[in-house]
Amino acid sequence: MHLDINDYTYVLPADRIARYPLSRRDESRLLIYRGGEIAHDQFKSIAGYLPPESMLFFNDTKVIPARLYFSKETGAVIEIFLLHPVSPSTLLVEAMEAERTCTWVCTIGNLKRWHEGTPLTRQVNDTTLEVTLLNKVDGLVRFTWNTGRTFAEIVSMCGETPLPPYLNRNPEESDRERYQTVYSHHEGAVAAPTAGLHFSPDVFRSLEQKHIMADFLTLHVSAGTFRPIKVLNAAEHPMHNEQVVVTRDNIKHLLSDKIVIPVGTTSVRTIESLYWYGVKLLHDPDSAFVVDQYDPYRQEELPSKEKSLEAILAYMDNRRINHITGETSIYILPGYTFRICRGLITNFHQPGSTLILLVAALIGEDWKKVYQSALENQYRFLSYGDSSLLLP
Repeated sequence: MHLDINDYTYVLPADRIARYPLSRRDESRLLIYRGGEIAHDQFKSIAGYLPPESMLFFNDTKVIPARLYFSKETGAVIEIFLLHPVSPSTLLVEAMEAERTCTWVCTIGNLKRWHEGTPLTRQVNDTTLEVTLLNKVDGLVRFTWNTGRTFAEIVSMCGETPLPPYLNRNPEESDRERYQTVYSHHEGAVAAPTAGLHFSPDVFRSLEQKHIMADFLTLHVSAGTFRPIKVLNAAEHPMHNEQVVVTRDNIKHLLSDKIVIPVGTTSVRTIESLYWYGVKLLHDPDSAFVVDQYDPYRQEELPSKEKSLEAILAYMDNRRINHITGETSIYILPGYTFRICRGLITNFHQPGSTLILLVAALIGEDWKKVYQSALENQYRFLSYGDSSLLLP
């Protein structure tokens, strides 16, 4: 497969990047794409544009203050950015509950000034946080602290909101609330599922009035979501791995006759990954929940959505569990056939990004028409920008 990344770029003027959110979440603008036609409204009116019998799937991950700074005696500042935990558990939900010590893989700014085995400390109130670089090549960092607080509480005290680099500004106190969905719950993301930032309690009430159902699953968004495509053939781009958690009820709702519309590309990745995990289970009932970026492009004879999802339920029944945790690096490219998702609510993404490729996979070449319309109509772009409802 060859996909020229130049075919999925566009010119995004710097002044169209929303550097701050609007004062009210639901007053962002909404571009509605339905079967080739485009309309414009405000996000608070979205319930009126959703098909009857729709079910929205939200990613309830919670952004952690993943960027921490430490100063050496020389005055050099070391920046530590949390990527994923190693111990006492690789599961984010457990790692965030760690007490006294834990170890993470991190990206490290000013790495050349920090030597392996050299501890750095920081005092916040009654807590002394110490970090030690264990392995320079792998970015392995051990954290220890002297109080009974959880690691989630420690990073909340010491860390900064990890705003996307393209916002080109330092985080402010208001970002702690606004770079977070109102329904965020499970801590572990280092980037927000930004399509959900527009939802307010009023919007959820309007969905209920229209009998639009909502369900919540979890994908902990990693820093890889911002990794640019650096190869000409976009199909060769190495995708990032992200941890997902889904429940028995999620699977049952996906098996219903509702029209599945995910809120955000992370929800798409989770839902479509479930289909491919079910395919694996049909071949091997003991398969681990790991979906590789190229799994969707290696299969020939494929089962129905129902058979695939029922295989996951059977797996859970046999183990008497109500939720499963896995990893996905699924890569949704133009030419991909969506197995479960029938639409998408999403923001406007960076040129030449994996997220543009996902949008193009859903609506084809019309992605250009959508983005041109958004530019011509003065929409705000990227994480704090406006929204779109895409119904192919």
